[in-house]
Amino acid sequence: MRRLLAMLIPGLLLLTACGGSPATTATPEPTSQSAGDVAKLDSLKVSDNGDKKAPGLDFTKPLDVTQQTIKLVTDGTGDKVKAGQVAQITYIAVDGHDGKTLEDTFPTGSQPVELNDQLKTNSAVLYNALVGAKVGADIAFAVPGTAASAEAAATSSQLVVFKITGVKDAVKPLDKPEGDTVTPPAGLPTVKVDDKGVPQISVDGAKAPQALVSQDLIKGKGAVVKETDTLTVNYVGVTLADGKKFDSSYDKGQTASFALNGVIKGWTQGLTGKTVGSRVLLVIPKSLAYGDGAAAQGQPTGDLVFVVDILGAQ
Repeated sequence: MRRLLAMLIPGLLLLTACGGSPATTATPEPTSQSAGDVAKLDSLKVSDNGDKKAPGLDFTKPLDVTQQTIKLVTDGTGDKVKAGQVAQITYIAVDGHDGKTLEDTFPTGSQPVELNDQLKTNSAVLYNALVGAKVGADIAFAVPGTAASAEAAATSSQLVVFKITGVKDAVKPLDKPEGDTVTPPAGLPTVKVDDKGVPQISVDGAKAPQALVSQDLIKGKGAVVKETDTLTVNYVGVTLADGKKFDSSYDKGQTASFALNGVIKGWTQGLTGKTVGSRVLLVIPKSLAYGDGAAAQGQPTGDLVFVVDILGAQ
């Protein structure tokens, strides 16, 4: 999911930045459930423009809600979404005061949302609205505005309209990479695995990359990764200049899950086309990493090296 939606729905960022959780086995709700100030959304009309173009939205302005509000505007005609599945969604977010578009994901494709216990805990209103709806449904989600403070100006209510574009069963991620071992060419950072199975990266003798390097260390035999997939991975990252580790899912004790088209370009370009089960060495030039403003944002600077184990793709 994108940054704006993660801010609007507290805890939803866990789907794309923290370890995944197993799919729930709870009995699916028979119908989509609305909640909140539902009458405030009665004026909303959604004009469908297909899966690749945002719908037209017409509603009485300003829209003002006092609590998170969600409503099934129009149901679809496809398969019903069940608990434990992965729903594919696109959305448009607009300002509730004037209807100005804040974010539109329709041109870039659908985002997967796993309907598991993690989502049910973090955002019950979204979970209960998605489960029981049908593919093709439009779901409106309104979020209250915020009062002005010493740190920030007041904000108006915001309206997000989701479209469910598909649904599929969730696939349990692998526990570790599985496939054929590949011997990398000389001159790259080297990788050894310690007795706990954690990759250790050495940058001794490695030169700064002229272009992105994406080298299989283990070639998995699973599904081919698409740019629009959400991946479940383990990873270690170090800076090429000194080999200093700056991030590791192993140190956090859990895998990470994220939308591949929502991370740094070096990951998006370097992992697209790889296969589930692979262990991939990424040597990323700074132009495809966090950029010149990285230090100010608390991110590592310069060229980076990652080892990424692709354990699942949805």
